[in-house]
Amino acid sequence: CSLGGDTLPLQCHPTSSEEPAPAAPAFSPPVCQPSRLSAKPHLRPAKVCQAGDAYTREKFKPRARRDLEKEKQRLQNILATGKDVMEHKVKQTLVETKEEEIPEPDRFEELVNEVQERREFLAEMEALGQGKKYRSIILTEISQKMHEMEIIDKKRSEKMREIMTKDFPGGNKSDPHI
Repeated sequence: CSLGGDTLPLQCHPTSSEEPAPAAPAFSPPVCQPSRLSAKPHLRPAKVCQAGDAYTREKFKPRARRDLEKEKQRLQNILATGKDVMEHKVKQTLVETKEEEIPEPDRFEELVNEVQERREFLAEMEALGQGKKYRSIILTEISQKMHEMEIIDKKRSEKMREIMTKDFPGGNKSDPHI
């Protein structure tokens, strides 16, 4: 036991009645074993230190470069106005490109596709023997779609007539039926 707060002894005397074995001399320097740490701090030879990976350096891998002038402008705008102007421009260009990429679907074409899908569905149901059950429903839906297509067609033809009358105010003189 340590009474004065000193460090604990490295060797303890046995508590049994047997004679202790002769101890190694205390003045010999400890053998350097890198895998086993001793209780006493000691200096390692340079060869042992260099044999490990302590002196190998990692290869520098640069990150992607940024345009420093653009970064300076962006920071100046933030300090001057308190807002990042570049963010708004980037968001606007992204929205514009998305709008340009996705053309607005034509309602007339959608209706043509829907009518075709319903006809195919009715043919499948008739092949399975369920045609009688679905025929009236599907034919009603097809009729509604056809009516909507007629309305769209009338609007388109009226627009075309207006365009033609603006371009040719005298009308179409080559058509004798008008």
